[in-house]
Amino acid sequence: MRLRSFRLSDVHEVSKIWQMTASHESEKETLQVLSEQLGYDRDLVIVAEQNDRVIGAIVGTIDRQTGFFYCLAVHPDYQQKKVGTMLVKELEQRFWKKGVKRIWITVDEGTLKLLPFYQHLGYSNCCSTRLEKDLLSAASFQHQIGS
Repeated sequence: MRLRSFRLSDVHEVSKIWQMTASHESEKETLQVLSEQLGYDRDLVIVAEQNDRVIGAIVGTIDRQTGFFYCLAVHPDYQQKKVGTMLVKELEQRFWKKGVKRIWITVDEGTLKLLPFYQHLGYSNCCSTRLEKDLLSAASFQHQIGS
Protein backbone atom coordinates (compact mmCIF):
# COMPACT_ATOMS: atom_id res chain seq x y z
CA MET A 1 0.00 0.00 0.00
CA ARG A 2 1.17 3.51 -0.81
CA LEU A 3 0.11 6.86 0.67
CA ARG A 4 0.30 9.96 -1.49
CA SER A 5 -1.22 13.39 -2.00
CA PHE A 6 -4.54 13.59 -3.81
CA ARG A 7 -4.55 14.08 -7.58
CA LEU A 8 -7.49 15.42 -9.52
CA SER A 9 -7.78 12.08 -11.31
CA ASP A 10 -8.63 10.49 -7.90
CA VAL A 11 -11.92 12.35 -7.52
CA HIS A 12 -14.16 9.59 -8.93
CA GLU A 13 -12.61 6.77 -6.90
CA VAL A 14 -12.60 8.84 -3.71
CA SER A 15 -16.23 9.88 -4.31
CA LYS A 16 -17.23 6.22 -4.70
CA ILE A 17 -15.63 5.37 -1.36
CA TRP A 18 -17.45 8.26 0.33
CA GLN A 19 -20.72 7.10 -1.27
CA MET A 20 -20.21 3.64 0.22
CA THR A 21 -19.28 4.85 3.70
CA ALA A 22 -21.17 8.11 4.34
CA SER A 23 -24.76 9.27 4.39
CA HIS A 24 -25.92 11.22 1.34
CA GLU A 25 -25.85 14.50 3.29
CA SER A 26 -22.37 13.82 4.67
CA GLU A 27 -21.17 12.94 1.19
CA LYS A 28 -22.23 16.37 -0.13
CA GLU A 29 -20.47 18.11 2.76
CA THR A 30 -17.39 15.96 2.16
CA LEU A 31 -17.14 17.02 -1.47
CA GLN A 32 -17.42 20.66 -0.41
CA VAL A 33 -14.65 20.25 2.19
CA LEU A 34 -12.48 18.47 -0.39
CA SER A 35 -12.83 21.20 -3.00
CA GLU A 36 -12.12 23.95 -0.46
CA GLN A 37 -9.06 22.19 0.94
CA LEU A 38 -7.60 21.52 -2.50
CA GLY A 39 -7.65 25.29 -3.01
CA TYR A 40 -5.72 25.89 0.23
CA ASP A 41 -3.23 23.05 0.54
CA ARG A 42 -3.55 19.86 -1.47
CA ASP A 43 -0.73 18.28 0.58
CA LEU A 44 -3.28 17.71 3.38
CA VAL A 45 -5.56 15.59 1.19
CA ILE A 46 -4.11 12.09 1.26
CA VAL A 47 -5.14 8.89 -0.47
CA ALA A 48 -4.19 5.28 0.18
CA GLU A 49 -3.57 3.31 -2.96
CA GLN A 50 -3.07 -0.38 -3.59
CA ASN A 51 -2.40 -1.90 -7.01
CA ASP A 52 -3.12 1.51 -8.62
CA ARG A 53 -6.56 1.61 -6.97
CA VAL A 54 -7.57 4.22 -4.38
CA ILE A 55 -8.75 2.41 -1.26
CA GLY A 56 -9.00 5.26 1.26
CA ALA A 57 -8.76 8.99 1.78
CA ILE A 58 -8.51 11.66 4.46
CA VAL A 59 -8.84 15.46 4.25
CA GLY A 60 -7.04 17.74 6.68
CA THR A 61 -7.00 21.48 7.15
CA ILE A 62 -5.17 23.92 9.40
CA ASP A 63 -6.34 26.99 11.30
CA ARG A 64 -3.32 28.69 12.90
CA GLN A 65 -1.62 25.93 14.93
CA THR A 66 -4.61 23.59 15.07
CA GLY A 67 -5.14 20.80 12.57
CA PHE A 68 -8.55 19.36 11.77
CA PHE A 69 -9.35 16.28 9.81
CA TYR A 70 -12.50 15.24 8.07
CA CYS A 71 -13.70 12.71 5.62
CA LEU A 72 -11.64 9.71 6.74
CA ALA A 73 -13.01 6.88 4.63
CA VAL A 74 -11.73 3.45 3.69
CA HIS A 75 -13.25 1.19 1.05
CA PRO A 76 -15.30 -1.52 2.85
CA ASP A 77 -13.10 -4.28 1.36
CA TYR A 78 -10.05 -2.76 3.08
CA GLN A 79 -11.47 -1.82 6.47
CA GLN A 80 -9.90 -3.45 9.54
CA LYS A 81 -6.56 -3.65 7.67
CA LYS A 82 -4.83 -0.58 9.20
CA VAL A 83 -5.52 1.65 6.17
CA GLY A 84 -7.32 4.24 8.30
CA THR A 85 -4.55 4.15 10.89
CA MET A 86 -1.91 4.73 8.24
CA LEU A 87 -3.87 7.64 6.72
CA VAL A 88 -4.27 9.32 10.12
CA LYS A 89 -0.58 8.83 11.00
CA GLU A 90 0.53 10.28 7.64
CA LEU A 91 -1.71 13.30 8.11
CA GLU A 92 -0.38 13.77 11.65
CA GLN A 93 3.19 13.83 10.27
CA ARG A 94 2.24 16.39 7.63
CA PHE A 95 0.52 18.52 10.27
CA TRP A 96 3.62 18.35 12.49
CA LYS A 97 5.86 19.50 9.62
CA LYS A 98 3.54 22.50 9.13
CA GLY A 99 3.74 23.55 12.79
CA VAL A 100 0.46 22.14 14.07
CA LYS A 101 0.37 21.77 17.87
CA ARG A 102 -3.09 20.21 18.35
CA ILE A 103 -5.51 18.18 16.22
CA TRP A 104 -9.27 18.32 16.53
CA ILE A 105 -11.77 15.87 15.09
CA THR A 106 -15.49 16.53 15.00
CA VAL A 107 -17.51 13.41 15.68
CA ASP A 108 -21.17 13.64 14.73
CA GLU A 109 -23.99 11.16 14.09
CA GLY A 110 -22.39 10.06 10.84
CA THR A 111 -18.94 9.43 12.33
CA LEU A 112 -19.87 8.32 15.85
CA LYS A 113 -18.96 4.74 14.91
CA LEU A 114 -15.33 5.93 14.50
CA LEU A 115 -15.03 7.17 18.10
CA PRO A 116 -13.41 3.94 19.44
CA PHE A 117 -10.97 3.99 16.50
CA TYR A 118 -9.93 7.59 17.27
CA GLN A 119 -9.56 6.79 20.96
CA HIS A 120 -7.38 3.79 20.07
CA LEU A 121 -5.11 6.23 18.17
CA GLY A 122 -4.71 8.37 21.30
CA TYR A 123 -7.43 10.99 20.76
CA SER A 124 -9.57 11.90 23.76
CA ASN A 125 -12.89 13.64 24.21
CA CYS A 126 -12.37 17.30 25.04
CA CYS A 127 -16.03 18.22 24.94
CA SER A 128 -19.31 16.38 24.77
CA THR A 129 -21.63 18.92 23.22
CA ARG A 130 -21.93 20.44 19.79
CA LEU A 131 -24.58 23.07 19.33
CA GLU A 132 -25.75 24.20 15.94
CA LYS A 133 -28.38 26.51 14.49
CA ASP A 134 -29.38 26.58 10.85
CA LEU A 135 -30.65 29.90 9.56
CA LEU A 136 -32.54 28.55 6.58
CA SER A 137 -32.62 31.76 4.60
CA ALA A 138 -32.11 35.43 5.22
CA ALA A 139 -35.76 36.15 4.37
CA SER A 140 -37.21 33.61 6.81
CA PHE A 141 -34.75 34.69 9.50
CA GLN A 142 -35.73 38.34 9.11
CA HIS A 143 -39.40 37.32 9.24
CA GLN A 144 -38.76 35.43 12.52
CA ILE A 145 -37.14 38.44 14.18
CA GLY A 146 -39.83 40.79 12.95
CA SER A 147 -37.85 42.92 10.51
